[in-house]
Amino acid sequence: MNKRVKFDFEIDFTNGGGLQGQGFRLDIPGEDIQDNELAHFLVEDLRLLMVGKVRIFNKEIIVEKHKRQPVSSRPGSDTLVDLSHIIEDGLVTYKGLPAPIICDYLSREKSREIYAPGTEFQIAKIEMIANTGTYLDCPFHRYPTGKDLSEVGLESFTDLEGLVIRVDHHQTLAVGEEFFQGREIQGRAVLVHTGWDQHWNSEHYYTGHPFLTEEAAVYLKEHGAILVGIDSMNIDDTRGRSRPVHSTLLAADILIVEHLCNLEQLPDEGFTFGALPPKFKGVGTFPVRAMARIKSPELNIQI
Repeated sequence: MNKRVKFDFEIDFTNGGGLQGQGFRLDIPGEDIQDNELAHFLVEDLRLLMVGKVRIFNKEIIVEKHKRQPVSSRPGSDTLVDLSHIIEDGLVTYKGLPAPIICDYLSREKSREIYAPGTEFQIAKIEMIANTGTYLDCPFHRYPTGKDLSEVGLESFTDLEGLVIRVDHHQTLAVGEEFFQGREIQGRAVLVHTGWDQHWNSEHYYTGHPFLTEEAAVYLKEHGAILVGIDSMNIDDTRGRSRPVHSTLLAADILIVEHLCNLEQLPDEGFTFGALPPKFKGVGTFPVRAMARIKSPELNIQI
């Protein structure tokens, strides 16, 4: 469900004067937003300059459909789009695999016994399998001699030129090579948008999901894809026991990102993609904060 924030504000300008607002509303990307982040969003949304102090009052998070698609904050700037699901305690990503346990190792209350008065910290404890949330697969996930997360170079999952392929899951679940033909694949992160992420964290998400065919995987390999992602439970058809798409792509050192979301917010081209996991030795899969940077066209101002 989309979340918005309703609030009052006061803005001081460094060159004098100010601005006030009551009952202002903005879309937010997550469940909540801190005042300092909200102040930044507000200034960007109003395209203000020479801003001094920003004060937020009467903030309230409300459930309400987002009113617009993300846009650049001002001409010449880029837009960041979060393509990752939120990981929380008890989340089931893949049916049959355990959910993460997220709790305190050191609570704020206990920390007060350790630190000086007025000083407290929280240290979290997380117990989970690597296939949790939006995650990236590298060759070691499938092949014992393949590169693990510590061996994959940054150039393989950061600042990749992106391409979105649109496939309506109401029309077909099997995404074949015909959807990729005639598109520029070489050197790109190819993201398959099916709309299946609308079923995230529900029973429907785990069965009858969209997937790539083996022929599509071979086509992507032969045409030089660097990374392939999908907003579905698995890039392979999980009704059988074979995994030809994982096998084909990972054998060719082509990374895979599954459980993406928000791909409808991206253009088909004109953006870069990134999905960075921690640098673990002996691990082939791990959650990522997948994101896209939509490039704003350069301004051509003539005087």
